[in-house]
Amino acid sequence: MKKGSIFVTFLLFLTLLLTACGTTEKSAQPANQETESKNLLEKIKAEGKIKIGTEGTYAPFTYHDGSGKLTGFDVEIAEEVASRLGVKPEFIETQWDGMFAGLDSNRFDLIANQVGITPERQEKYDFSESYIVSKPVLIVRNDNDTIKAFNDINGKKSAQSLTSNLVNIAKSYGAEIVGVEGFNQAIDLLISKRVDVTVNDKLSYLDLIKQKPDSPLKVVEELDDPVKNGFMFRKDNKELIDAVNKALLELKNDGTYLSISQKYFGTDVSK
Repeated sequence: MKKGSIFVTFLLFLTLLLTACGTTEKSAQPANQETESKNLLEKIKAEGKIKIGTEGTYAPFTYHDGSGKLTGFDVEIAEEVASRLGVKPEFIETQWDGMFAGLDSNRFDLIANQVGITPERQEKYDFSESYIVSKPVLIVRNDNDTIKAFNDINGKKSAQSLTSNLVNIAKSYGAEIVGVEGFNQAIDLLISKRVDVTVNDKLSYLDLIKQKPDSPLKVVEELDDPVKNGFMFRKDNKELIDAVNKALLELKNDGTYLSISQKYFGTDVSK
């Protein structure tokens, strides 16, 4: 065989080999990603802990008590769920506006922070079954007699977390949005008269008035449409979500949920 023919044959062989290797690498990557996604529950159990994103500044759902301990309704529910999964909860405190990005980057396995279940969020994330229901309310200073309903906030300044579903309600009534990091900052801006209103969670407001009855605030209207809230997960972690839902059902059936609910709200807030 001539040298030229040998060289051409070698090039053809080398090309086929490289093509085959590239195909193998490309096909293997999605398979590995799929396996990793499906094994998140197994990974959590192997490590003995579940990483939970939460604010730690949103009473009564997630906050620090007088001793500095992280506590709250969502925290206690998450702790009970972790116990039923046979692992320890590791809470990673994160500001609300960075919470979703933290989940995206695998900083934690789920979010426990009074997250409203909305169609927009369900396009990108998965949720557990709802474990708490609340209603949006319009909060103003108690010396404000001009704003009596949601229809009165057109053009008014409303303090809202930009990634909360409540901001959409304020926008729908024409409010001028002032971004805040969470409920506490919204209330601070409202009391100091730097904003006119805030659309926020009724249960948070009731807890605030319970803790600080002299707060110069009032609710002028609430919406009848309840907001369902659940634990939020990255997509394609069905095994973990199923296990969490099973744990939530056990909590409700054995009375643990009602006990925690009555501790913080004096009633059953699951419906």
